[in-house]
Amino acid sequence: MNPWKTLSSREVYRNPWIRLREDQVIRPDGQPGIYGVIEAKKASGVLVVDNDGLIVLVGQYRYTMECYSWELIAGGTEPDETPLVAAQRELREEAGLIAHDWRPLGHELHLSNCFSSERAYLFLARDLTATESSPEGTEVLQIRRVSFAEAQAMVLSGAIQDAMTVIGLLLYGCSQELDELQRHP
Repeated sequence: MNPWKTLSSREVYRNPWIRLREDQVIRPDGQPGIYGVIEAKKASGVLVVDNDGLIVLVGQYRYTMECYSWELIAGGTEPDETPLVAAQRELREEAGLIAHDWRPLGHELHLSNCFSSERAYLFLARDLTATESSPEGTEVLQIRRVSFAEAQAMVLSGAIQDAMTVIGLLLYGCSQELDELQRHP
């Protein structure tokens, strides 16, 4: 049951990636208030395991955080795309790879649910074929291949800080352990 009551909503700002709205609300405590909400496209991320069993990471400078970031391949889902189709497109554009084995990795994720309605979907991609990459004009990318153990160490040391990447690596590790338990009960 929703304890919030929305009285009105107005668009404050819009660009191709986000929409910012301000809602006049009655809060759960009965008092009037405002709530700012960032609406974003669905996000799709890909945990890529190459043919040698290495994790494929993409590095890029993140303007919002003012730092370089190692991440899973990810991007926004266009209105006519499913999250899987967007993930396939992002893999081809950013890494120049086509995967022939795709599996969902976990379930819908809410990355910043206190101020954003963004929903994210992760996939595991394997059985790769190389093709030509075509990153967007906003992307200057590096590709790095690391073992799963090295990716975990990068998370623990703070070398990986992107939330979707941390979650994707956690889900992958859990799925690997579950697969092992099912093979050897």
